[in-house]
Amino acid sequence: MEVHSWTDFVDAVLKRKIAFLVAFFVVFLASYALLAWLDFLPELVREVEKPELVEEEITENVTAAEILPLTVTEEISTPVYPLTMTIEALDRTITVLNPTSRNVADLDASLLEGVVRHPDSATLEQDGTVFILGHSSYLPAVRNKNFQAFNGIQNLKWGDTIVIEAIEGRFTYRVDKVYRANALDVTVPIAGDTQRLFLATCNSFGSTDDRYIVEAELIETLLF
Repeated sequence: MEVHSWTDFVDAVLKRKIAFLVAFFVVFLASYALLAWLDFLPELVREVEKPELVEEEITENVTAAEILPLTVTEEISTPVYPLTMTIEALDRTITVLNPTSRNVADLDASLLEGVVRHPDSATLEQDGTVFILGHSSYLPAVRNKNFQAFNGIQNLKWGDTIVIEAIEGRFTYRVDKVYRANALDVTVPIAGDTQRLFLATCNSFGSTDDRYIVEAELIETLLF
């Protein structure tokens, strides 16, 4: 294009800039509209209110070999932990430990000092299952008697009682069922609308060996 003066040159440059800007905005608006139609545009981050927790009944069953964490939607202010267990038919009182760690090595270490309530199972005041595991051994000489804590539970019968004591009171359970099963075949209902007790023998929390299982139902509560 031939430019005859400085003024004509400026006018030509301005016309090109205006044409470029118009073309740019047309393309921008068309692209924006297309992205909006495809829902590809980023959204602003808005603060939302935290929803209220709603308590729901848990109906899952889990294996005795690997207890899943128990979902809790409301904090329990005063859990009641078992401290001792007396099995009258075996003439035996056993210390009950309540570890908080789910690590298999930590749970096995606790078994050297007594029987263990699994930390994902119910406490004594809750509906659901109190799940307690303990060693059994029939070797002729055992230095640590806790290896024999659950010796003989397979001989319990319907109607035998198991008494668990806590600081807050005494809880008496009646034996309903005794059986032998592989750990992978055993399901423990960790939640429910009744208060129950499961005892299981074990070599280790992570083992899949056969175990003797005792199921019992709470029949009496005496608060101190």
